[in-house]
Amino acid sequence: MWERKLIELMDQSVYPFLQKYTREDGSLIWRDSYEPGVRDGADDFYEAFFNWPLFYLLGGGDHMLDLAQRQWEAITRQLTRLGLLHNEYERGYDQFHQSESYIYFYFLCLADPTHRKNIERACRFAGLYLNEDADALNYDPDHHIIRAPHNGSAGPRWGWADGEPTYSWAEGMRIYGLPYEDVPGIGHYDDLKDPAMARRMGQVMDERMGSGDVATNLMVTSLITNAYLLTGHLKYRRWIEDYVAAWQGRARDNGGLLPDNVGLNGRVGEKLGGKWYGGLYGWTWPHGFYNIGMAATVAGINAFLVSQDPGYLQLPRSQIDILFELGSQRPVNSAEMTLAHHWIGQLSGQPEPRQIYAVPYRYGDSGWFDYQPLSPITLTAIWNISMDTADWERIERLRHVENYDWRTVVPFRSKEESGHEQPWLRFLHGDNPNYPEEILKASYGLVCRRLALIAQDQEDLTQVHIHHWQQLNPVSTEALVQLTLGAPQTLYYGGLLMSRLRYYDLTERRPGLPADVAALVEKLEAERTVVSLVNLSPFAARDVLIQAGAYREHHFIAAHYSARTSVYPGDQRAYAAPEQQIESQTTTVDSPYLHVHMPPATEITLALDMKRYAHRPSSDLPPFQAYM
Repeated sequence: MWERKLIELMDQSVYPFLQKYTREDGSLIWRDSYEPGVRDGADDFYEAFFNWPLFYLLGGGDHMLDLAQRQWEAITRQLTRLGLLHNEYERGYDQFHQSESYIYFYFLCLADPTHRKNIERACRFAGLYLNEDADALNYDPDHHIIRAPHNGSAGPRWGWADGEPTYSWAEGMRIYGLPYEDVPGIGHYDDLKDPAMARRMGQVMDERMGSGDVATNLMVTSLITNAYLLTGHLKYRRWIEDYVAAWQGRARDNGGLLPDNVGLNGRVGEKLGGKWYGGLYGWTWPHGFYNIGMAATVAGINAFLVSQDPGYLQLPRSQIDILFELGSQRPVNSAEMTLAHHWIGQLSGQPEPRQIYAVPYRYGDSGWFDYQPLSPITLTAIWNISMDTADWERIERLRHVENYDWRTVVPFRSKEESGHEQPWLRFLHGDNPNYPEEILKASYGLVCRRLALIAQDQEDLTQVHIHHWQQLNPVSTEALVQLTLGAPQTLYYGGLLMSRLRYYDLTERRPGLPADVAALVEKLEAERTVVSLVNLSPFAARDVLIQAGAYREHHFIAAHYSARTSVYPGDQRAYAAPEQQIESQTTTVDSPYLHVHMPPATEITLALDMKRYAHRPSSDLPPFQAYM
């Protein structure tokens, strides 16, 4: 009932959002010009709607897909007018930011893999990195590098910024400190208040960060994987394998740690005196492991998905293992953490005296620094794919050194729409039985809060910051992804949906749970998934088609369940229905699909024997007619 109530609420929540923040054509109400030469910002427009197609394929109303596609088109037109897009794709910016917005496009393609225009876009976008566009030669196939940290539809966008490079002082960036410690005359961030020093730092950044490959470019593998899932063309798979393998080799040569920069000559540290650190969005500045770990995990998972070679998962594992060994118990001091706002769950549940297990997120000339909690987000994403006991042991090792109860549900909504992996993992382990109700209640309350914020918003929308709308998006999918699909929320920086199950409404021939149907994945094992389905309607039967894997990559072998053998509803003269009697049954499935017919007001728990990664992954819709 909580699931269906949450879906019903979010189905309606988008209308106040659209009414307040968009024009008749769907564009966001904002000013009509953008500062010339500024590269940042396109991602923020898309992010306001990124999870709308994901909500549709979970079971949101038909209007959610229509609105999601409409908003994609509207924002694309708006950004083109503002000069940030060329041929419907970013002109050139870092993949850390691009990946935040293109998950919206990946969800659109998965929600409707028959959309011809999106298929054409997916292939065209991927072609920007296969050198299929003569005006956008982003890739060097000899050295297996993307030629610039800023890249896109206009090809390599050389330099760190357009015009005269400068890195001016800003209060919001002060916490991140200096990008480089070795620039003469600049020993502290506040030195950048001097315009001459700001220009000097900008020139150094332009020289060192303006060309060559960087580790965060690994996130572009999702763009290529999306095209592969839609078409099955082997050229995409080969590109992913070659590119990720090249970075794996660089990590092995660096003792397991990913170097964050590669020169145009294919050598690590070409622009940095041989240093493996110091690249754009690398180990030194501004986020370190936060984006390096995400990039390694996204790329490792993508390469594994298309190849089924588990060796690719060593790329993210090695980063995590090395940092874990560098960690220690430390007093809680959120003022010293550059990303303290990300650790609401960890920091709010700390008992006194407040201690956390923290690892260094960044590395510079002075060594490791910026100690913060080791989030289980990437660990969970890897375990979700591998089901390897060693990956579960990594999660348990982290839990044992954490100084708080992982079963606690702290109600918050992060930008990434994640952060509740800990209590969900304990639920799957059988140690947190109330988690489904608690996270659904929390999610319902968070949607209501967003609606209240929208209602009271009196800002001049032509002047607001470009993060304004994404902080008010009322759609929240984390709880539904975890509970219904048996998966962690997708990695925000380019992650694709990776789930044990997916559902289709067989009657309506569309993705998502049918009306009135709720689902709860109760257990995940390497060869078995346990899921309960409920049809809440006392009037209508529902037909659910369950798919093995987000991309039909798995295979159902058999389904075990309990069937009622007693009479129901019984004699009308009786005050109660007869005592229920059941017997265990097993049905052979031998298919990536399982049709479950649910009469009115019924429930069923299925223990599904599975063979994982038995099929080439594909975004294709099921053959609905075969199950009618």
